Amino acid sequence: MRFAPALLAFTDGDVWRPGIGDPTVMGWVTVFAYFAVAVLCLRCARQASVPVRRQTELMFWCGLAMLLIVLGVNKQLDLQTWLTLTGRRIAVAQGWYEHRRIVQLFFVLCVGLAAFGGFVFMWRLVRRRRELWLPLAGLVLVLAFVIVRAASFHHIDTLINLRFGGVRMNWVLELGAIAVIGLGARRNMRDNSSRPEHMGSSPKVALP
Repeated sequence: MRFAPALLAFTDGDVWRPGIGDPTVMGWVTVFAYFAVAVLCLRCARQASVPVRRQTELMFWCGLAMLLIVLGVNKQLDLQTWLTLTGRRIAVAQGWYEHRRIVQLFFVLCVGLAAFGGFVFMWRLVRRRRELWLPLAGLVLVLAFVIVRAASFHHIDTLINLRFGGVRMNWVLELGAIAVIGLGARRNMRDNSSRPEHMGSSPKVALP
């Protein structure tokens, strides 16, 4: 059908078009991984909503799930490509394209500060809960990957696209970060299931 090629070709002559950004098998595997781990985080949030005293944990898991959903959607929309192409056209039109590296560094700095601020906020929520350090570490890895991709420097792009035995480095980095969060979520669900508030009410003792 004639509309299928246009659906897959989201860039055409340096013009971003809405469509599927990564129609490969690994692209869809990564999207599925984002959504699957987001579901695990929502299940952890549901468990955390039982006792009122764990509202900070509820916020942590809900925030993590929202981030994963956004990244999963962006995996195929590839909005960073739209941002890059738009910035390039503006730079050429305004005559400062040769100085784009300065603007690029400023942009990466802003993304890094935003990511750091998000990490600090999440860390303050769970800093006294050691069982949440593993998903927090996964969050750090995801944010680091996002910053690396946002940098879009030639030598960085070359590094993350290296292949070892047919396996691309960016697959390892992205899926590895998602897996760490998923492992932390599964461990948290297992630990929560053994807590008294999730084991039902205790049997009543008959009074004499």
